[in-house]
Amino acid sequence: LHRVDRRQRQMCIRDSYGDGAIECIDYMKDNMDHMMFMGYLEGNAKKYMHRYRYKGKPVEDLRKARWYLDRLITEMEGG
Repeated sequence: LHRVDRRQRQMCIRDSYGDGAIECIDYMKDNMDHMMFMGYLEGNAKKYMHRYRYKGKPVEDLRKARWYLDRLITEMEGG
């Protein structure tokens, strides 16, 4: 991952579950079917697009939205 991706990843992927063996995003993917996970990614992108005007950190929220959208695109491409 290049520098921007790493920073976005740190912003968007919170704490690990359990003993730190799996990241939140991977946990979510492992516990949903494909379409549910696509909806999860889309919903989070929409959430950050909606809230960037109101939460006081617009650029951070837009980067989070972009991270989820990029992940959605990657998943749709078969990644």
